[in-house]
Amino acid sequence: MKKNTHPDYHVIKVKMTNGDIVHMKSTWGAEGDTLALDIDPTVHPAWTGGGSRLIDTGGRVSKFKNKYKGLGF
Repeated sequence: MKKNTHPDYHVIKVKMTNGDIVHMKSTWGAEGDTLALDIDPTVHPAWTGGGSRLIDTGGRVSKFKNKYKGLGF
C-alpha cells in the first residue's frame, strides 16, 4: 500500500439516539472522538422493518397503478 494515500482509520465512539455508546472504527474525526447520531439503526424504519405508508396526493399513485396494472404492480 502506498504511504499517505489513505485516511487514518481509528476507533471512535458513536452515541446512539437512546444514549448508548458504541465503539467502532472510522475515518471520521480523531481517535476517541464522539459522533452523536440524530437517526440510528435502532429507531429508523429502514433497519427496524417498520412499514411506510404512501400518501396519494392528487391521485398520482392511482394513475400509476391504473397505467401499469397489467404488469402485476
